[in-house]
Amino acid sequence: MDRLYTPWRRSYVVNQKPTDCPFCDYITGDPGHDAENRILYRGEYAYIILNRFPYNSGHLMVLPNVHVSTLMELDADCQTEMMQMTTYCTFILEEAYHPQGFNIGVNIGAAAGAGMAAHLHFHIVPRWNGDTNFMPVVAETRVLPEWLDETYERLRAIVDKHPFVNDEVMK
Repeated sequence: MDRLYTPWRRSYVVNQKPTDCPFCDYITGDPGHDAENRILYRGEYAYIILNRFPYNSGHLMVLPNVHVSTLMELDADCQTEMMQMTTYCTFILEEAYHPQGFNIGVNIGAAAGAGMAAHLHFHIVPRWNGDTNFMPVVAETRVLPEWLDETYERLRAIVDKHPFVNDEVMK
């Protein structure tokens, strides 16, 4: 039998799981721990974070700063900022990885595939031709060519170079 080592998952396996919403914990958490929590940007109404269990390197999420489970519960300002942040995510991912496409989506409710249905979030997943293989089907394992910390550092450098401005179009 072959083995694929995934040491970045160890902390999730051995550490105590949050009893409340982990996404809300990030909102109220100390911004000094943003790198550790892999938060790339905090806005007025929402924030951008790396997915801890990515489909591909660079898989980001945009989350509202309020605990809601549907789009209808968001006010217009939050909806606007989340969409602008989603656009910004495609900009920084384009610069970092040069993907050939993106999957952008939101799963509302457990029946739609939401792993954390209680706190709405958008997924921004960079895609490349041929980025799927037999591993997820045969071994229920995703193969990622980069550690999450490396992904964070790569994207953090771009965020520092091109800060998010919510009413400015990225060029």
